[in-house]
Amino acid sequence: MPEVFIDGQRFEYEDEQSVLQFILDQGMEVPFFCYHPSMTAPANCRQCMVKVGQPVKDRETGEFELDEDGERVIRWFPKLQTSCNTQLSDGMVVHTQETDDLVKRAQKDTLEFILANHPLDCPICDQAGECPLQIQTYKYGPEGSRFEVKKVHKPKRIQLGPRVILDAERCINCTRCVRFTDEISETNQLTIVSRGDKNYPAVAPGREFDDPYSLNTVDICPVGALTSADFRFKARVWEMNQTPSIDITNGKGCNIDLWTRDNLVLRITPRYNEKVNDYWMPDVGREAYKLFNENRISRPSQKLENEHVQSSWKNAVETLAEQIEQIEASEILFVGSPHASVEENYVLMSMANLLTGATPVFTPHIEKGSGDDFLITDDQAPNTNGCRLLGLDELPAKDLNSKINNAKLVVLLNDNLADRGVIGESDLENTFLTMFATNHTDTTRAADLVIPVTTAAEHAASYVNVDRRIQRTVPAKETKYTNRRLDLEMSEGRLDRYGTSFDNWVTEDNKVDCLPFWSISNEIADRLGLNIRFTNGREIMASIAESVPAFEGVSFQAMDQNAGIDLKKTGKKVNS
Repeated sequence: MPEVFIDGQRFEYEDEQSVLQFILDQGMEVPFFCYHPSMTAPANCRQCMVKVGQPVKDRETGEFELDEDGERVIRWFPKLQTSCNTQLSDGMVVHTQETDDLVKRAQKDTLEFILANHPLDCPICDQAGECPLQIQTYKYGPEGSRFEVKKVHKPKRIQLGPRVILDAERCINCTRCVRFTDEISETNQLTIVSRGDKNYPAVAPGREFDDPYSLNTVDICPVGALTSADFRFKARVWEMNQTPSIDITNGKGCNIDLWTRDNLVLRITPRYNEKVNDYWMPDVGREAYKLFNENRISRPSQKLENEHVQSSWKNAVETLAEQIEQIEASEILFVGSPHASVEENYVLMSMANLLTGATPVFTPHIEKGSGDDFLITDDQAPNTNGCRLLGLDELPAKDLNSKINNAKLVVLLNDNLADRGVIGESDLENTFLTMFATNHTDTTRAADLVIPVTTAAEHAASYVNVDRRIQRTVPAKETKYTNRRLDLEMSEGRLDRYGTSFDNWVTEDNKVDCLPFWSISNEIADRLGLNIRFTNGREIMASIAESVPAFEGVSFQAMDQNAGIDLKKTGKKVNS
């Protein structure tokens, strides 16, 4: 097997790969700015330079030449090499800044040139605290600047598109953003304009940066040149909690991080998963912060004289229980949802089976032509395959409409059927609609009883994406009934740990009065004398794994360890 020596350590390797990526894979460090593992390596920044040499071989014998000490004779390259586009070769010797003073000095000098025209605006820059340039300057850069000339000025606060703002003075011309639009999203909307120390990224005259993946350029920008219009000046990275989750705005299930402060989701960024979304996510998924924060249903409500009036939890449970007791089982319809989790649909199915002997129905939320064969799918729901694998009855929208028309009581699990045109108000004239929902919509306004449930940002639950990969969420937000310090699923940040009720970053108003669907189901089951009781999503998944063949061996722990589980080879075939 080929070998390489890095800072005196011997490593074996397979396949072709760059020196830089191999070093990073070993847990070692070489500073860089322009390199990204999913894009080409143009070696623009020159920051990742290392000293490289090859052992000398005797051309006749093929043996390595040895020096007086019996060590291999190394023929060093005449100049330092950029490790991002230097490929490993058998016997190669590499010295990084850790063992070679020349490399260390070269990296320091490169940083000094990069900083020559860089503005000193770290205190007001959104990238501060997670800025590679800031971090590497502390680690490898000069202690001060020797330049006494006026810095070059470039355009500032330029609205490149609806979601991205450019501060060109901060740009170090790594071209990551340009390469992203060329190689990943393939919209070719960005390029570098001007020359010399005046250049910066821009769009063509009369155009805007409306790439559906535009905010990925903000993520990969190694400085604060590109910032999010929505998140700009909202919070510092060290003020927020970072919680792993998945995107619920379509069927791909991109892995994401939810960034919260004072119980509000302030931004959403992609989390690496090679099998799902690599390093990327669509812009539409980032706008889910509005779904988690705004227009939330807090406390149950009941329609009285065509107006919704807030009610108590006890009254909501009693009202639903009375409706169930007064109506024949054959006239009750339970409707599951591809927008709800596997666990929520399973609990709904358990209740429906005990009360009516029938399986809940659901209809997919497909918008033909809206997908792009990348990370945006025609399927607008995160858990369509989860409903199928559980065994819910899948119906076309027309057939579901007919069933709702014929039912006296409809129990609907968080699917905005009226908003997407499946039902209208006329379809509910003789039907008592109870809806478990997260946000105010046309569907909740048409419902007779609305009971608020937690979103994916407030509970631990799983979803099966379009590729039949099951992944789970982790609670990032507290509700009126949860506490970050007591819930072992939740992470705790600096402000959560040390903030008090007297601090301006701690507000009880941002906690929604809602419960997980399974918690409400426990109360309803107790009232009706049903044997249903689940404490949390982890417990429900254990029950599903035991009773549903398609989920055999699935657990929260297994999902966490494997970044999701591929269900393609388990259970019955799922129609796509």
